Amino acid sequence: MDIPQFSPLSVHPAPGLSDEINDIRQRTADILAQHVIPNEGVLLSRDDPDRRSALVRELQQHVRQCGLWAPHLPKAYGGMGVGFLGHAFMNEIIAWSPVASRIFGVVAPNAGNESLLVKYGTEEQKKRWLEPLVAGEMQSCFSMTEPDNPGSDPRALTTTAVREGDEWVINGRKWFTSNGRAADFAVVMCRTEGDSDTDGSSSRMTQIIVPTNTPGFCVERNIPVWGHTTGDHVEITYTNVRVPLENQLGRRGSGHAAAQDRLGAGRVYHSMNCIGHMWRSFDLMVKRMTERKVHGGLLESKQMMQDFVAESYMDIQTARLLTIRCAEKIDAGEDARTDISAVKVYVPRVLHQVVDRAIQVYGGIGLSSDYPLASFYLAARTLRLADGPDEVHKILIAKNILGHYHRGGTMDFAA
Repeated sequence: MDIPQFSPLSVHPAPGLSDEINDIRQRTADILAQHVIPNEGVLLSRDDPDRRSALVRELQQHVRQCGLWAPHLPKAYGGMGVGFLGHAFMNEIIAWSPVASRIFGVVAPNAGNESLLVKYGTEEQKKRWLEPLVAGEMQSCFSMTEPDNPGSDPRALTTTAVREGDEWVINGRKWFTSNGRAADFAVVMCRTEGDSDTDGSSSRMTQIIVPTNTPGFCVERNIPVWGHTTGDHVEITYTNVRVPLENQLGRRGSGHAAAQDRLGAGRVYHSMNCIGHMWRSFDLMVKRMTERKVHGGLLESKQMMQDFVAESYMDIQTARLLTIRCAEKIDAGEDARTDISAVKVYVPRVLHQVVDRAIQVYGGIGLSSDYPLASFYLAARTLRLADGPDEVHKILIAKNILGHYHRGGTMDFAA
C-alpha cells in the first residue's frame, strides 16, 4: 500500500494582518515544511536519542538565526518581542507538527515559567533562572496540581510554605507536574499563611522557586498518561524543603493572580495550537480522499466523505474566528474572560471532531504513529481537563453573561 506523504504547508498573506505578522507566519511555515515535517520520523523516534537531540539543537540554532526563537518573550530576554497577537498567529503554524514547539523555544512548561519570571521575577531571579532557561541551559517545571484537592479550584491547594527565619519551609504533595524529572527548578504554588488557614482565599497563594536538588524534593513516580508509562508527568512530595526567602516569585499572596496570568494567555495559545492541529489534519484528510480508491472509486467521490470535508471546513473556520476575536480583545486590553473560557471549551471539542474524521478516512494507519493524528486526538481530549475542566469554564461564561443582564445590559455580539 502506498502511504500518502505529508501534505505541504502552504501559507499566504492573511488580509487584516500586519506585514510583520504575515512575514513571521511565512518564515515559520517555510521552516516547518522544509526542515521539521520531513524530519518528524527522527524527531518523534525514541530509537536514537543522541541523533534526535543533535537534530533538535541544529534546528533550534537555525530558528535562532532566522529570528524566530521564543515568540512569547521580549527581545530584552532573548525572544522575538512580537506581542500577544504575533505569538498567537505564529502558534497555528508551529502546531502543524507535534515536535515544533521545542524547535521554536515555546515548549511547555518552560515557556510559561519564562513569562512568569519576566513579569514577576527580580533582576537576580532573572539572572539566575530566566537567562539559562531561555538559553536552553536549564529545564523547569510548574508544580501546582495536587492529588488530594480538586484541580478545578486552585484556591483549595494545601501545600504550605511556612516562614522560618530567612527561609521558606515547604511541605506538600503535587502531581501531574510535567517535565518534573528533567527540571532544574520548579515553580511551586504554596499556601503561605500557615496550615490553619483553610478558607481557600486566593490571597494566601504564593509561587516559590525550588531547585530540584533541594533536600526533601522527591519525584515519587511517573504518572502513566494515556497508557504511556515513560511520560514526563510526575508526582512530587515536598518534605521540609527549605529555600531562601528571595526565591519567592512576586509579592507574597500574588500566586493565584500569577497563575491566572499564565493560564489565561495559555488557553488562547492552546486554542491556536488546536487550529494548527486541525489545519494539518484537514489537509491530510483531503489529500487521502483524492488518492485512495475504495469500492470502485476515489474516496472523494463518496457523499459521506464530502460531508466530512464540509463539516471540518466549517468547524475550523468557526473555531479560528472565535479564537482570533478573543486574542484581539486581549491584545486591546479588553476584558476577555468570557471569551477565553469560550475558546477553551469550544476549540478542543471541535479539534476532536476534525481529527476524528481524518482518522476515520485513514483507517487503521490513522491510529498509528506514522501520522500525527493520534497525538492530535489525545491532545483534544486532554485539553478538556487541562487549564481547568470545561464545566468550570461553562459556569464562568454563564455567570458573566447573567451578571451583565442583571446590571441592565444585553448582548451585542458584534461589539
